Amino acid sequence: MATRAAPSDPRHAVAATTTRWFGVGRSAETDSARAGKQAASGALRGEDPRLVMVFASATHDLGALLSSIREQTGDTPLVGCSTAGEIASDGPGDSGVVVIALGGPGFVVRTAVARGVSARLRDAGAEVAACAGTAPEHAHQALLLFSDGLSGDQTEIVRGAYAVVGAATPLVGGCAGDDLQMQRTRQLYGGEVLDDAVVGAWLASDSPLGIGVQHGWSRVGEPMLVTGSEGSKVLTLDDQPALDVYLERLSPPAEAHRSAQDFTQFALTHPLGLSRRSGEEVRFIAGADLADRSLNCIASVPQGALVWMMEGDSASVLAATDAACEEAIAALGGGTPIGMLAFDCIARRGVLGDGGIKREVDRIAAHADGSPVAGFYTYGEIARTRGVNGFHNQTLVVLALA
Repeated sequence: MATRAAPSDPRHAVAATTTRWFGVGRSAETDSARAGKQAASGALRGEDPRLVMVFASATHDLGALLSSIREQTGDTPLVGCSTAGEIASDGPGDSGVVVIALGGPGFVVRTAVARGVSARLRDAGAEVAACAGTAPEHAHQALLLFSDGLSGDQTEIVRGAYAVVGAATPLVGGCAGDDLQMQRTRQLYGGEVLDDAVVGAWLASDSPLGIGVQHGWSRVGEPMLVTGSEGSKVLTLDDQPALDVYLERLSPPAEAHRSAQDFTQFALTHPLGLSRRSGEEVRFIAGADLADRSLNCIASVPQGALVWMMEGDSASVLAATDAACEEAIAALGGGTPIGMLAFDCIARRGVLGDGGIKREVDRIAAHADGSPVAGFYTYGEIARTRGVNGFHNQTLVVLALA
């Protein structure tokens, strides 16, 4: 394949390569069919496409969007999800669509979907991971997962997938969003629009894949013991109602004491830190029950765990962005990325603000050194590179492909 120059239209980008390619197209069109056609056309920048990924706002008619995309991509395997915002090389966006396509002889892809996952989270993770097969075909591989973060404890999906692929296959991806409505997210598989599902793509490559994971939050105050919890619901901290302890420690505005919505907005930038054997994890507080005074997290917070309040600012979050990109690229062993995927928590966006998220994406693009960048704002991030655990909140996960 001849080397291709990057197109002049900033909505579209492609890596220059003679064998493998990674193309990105985006559209801000409000008409879903036109948006799908425009974004897919921009992404298909090489021969022999192996995988298509679609990250789109839930405000789109996702059925019409997929139909239009597949008119361009044919029966190429397709996975994706709805978002809380989209990411591409030219910056962040809302209410749009980003399409990624990759191809060439250096990639092997297999995809899978599990439906009705809320009642069987671990089994669903295992079901999707089975697409990896039993014998790796390449030295470098990863399992991409896109799930319904509102379906329950996402750590169970990660554990189910890990039980199948083991430590040799990293897990990476994110939870679908619905523009912070917190009501219903959608997962995309082939031509289907689903909910309460998890979709996956096993990606094998003849060149390295690098993963970076950083959050940028720091501890505030003394640690606390989780003395009562039920899955992702924290009932008591140090034998006191969890919500009361949280409010006392952080002294949020008065509205956050009375309104569940105002509390959730405050909690976006004040997560819990959780001590794990493999290191520190962050737990996104999605809301509070003002009646029973509990905290509702996106992932499990086990009873007996040690936790602490956390906070961050734009400087610490942007420093974590640099660190995640550097970590991912370093894992390429000196290779240059042909493209980078970014799965960024919506809560980090809340810290940075509109100007800050533009600076963040600019930094990711600078690390990519001219190669395309794409991704979305998530309700939780998946990155298992060591240990059993691999579900994160309020974290940036970067996947670099050499």
